Amino acid sequence: MGSEKKRVLRFWKICLYLQWEKEKRNMDKELVIKYQEFDLAAMPDAGDRELVQMAVGAADGAYAPYSHFHVGAALRLADGTVVCGNNQENGAYPSGLCAERTAVFAASAQRRDVQSYEALAIVGKNQDGRLCEASPCGACRQVLMEYEQRQGHPMRVLCYLSGDRVRVFPSVASLLPFSFEF
Repeated sequence: MGSEKKRVLRFWKICLYLQWEKEKRNMDKELVIKYQEFDLAAMPDAGDRELVQMAVGAADGAYAPYSHFHVGAALRLADGTVVCGNNQENGAYPSGLCAERTAVFAASAQRRDVQSYEALAIVGKNQDGRLCEASPCGACRQVLMEYEQRQGHPMRVLCYLSGDRVRVFPSVASLLPFSFEF
């Protein structure tokens, strides 16, 4: 085969490859989020049950005079210490802070020697004081993701559901698959 034919054939192979790459980029994609659900009383890890109960206690101390939605968070550090937080609202909205960020920021400020977090439990209480589903807001997910990336290993997230059930995510990345990365 002459060199001109080889050059033309190579050109068309490149064009076909680029077209295939373009089509591949435009294909529909699917995202699957893996998590587990347990009855609170039947959770396999007693430490996780205790962490959820600590989040329930933290929700009792929330300051939520505007939303009447009390959220508690309990963060277990690598050394077993638990740091709790709750939502703190303010009339100068959005000056308040969510329970999850309160717990993480408190742990980071108070325990600079332990900057490794294993699990975070989140519980909500409605205005009637009944436990209800709670899940991190977008801002909290991004903050949690940055802490997870900084520590270099997953932080499990336990979200209380109605009916004494708990949804367990293996990492913050499961909650925020397309996070900011620096």
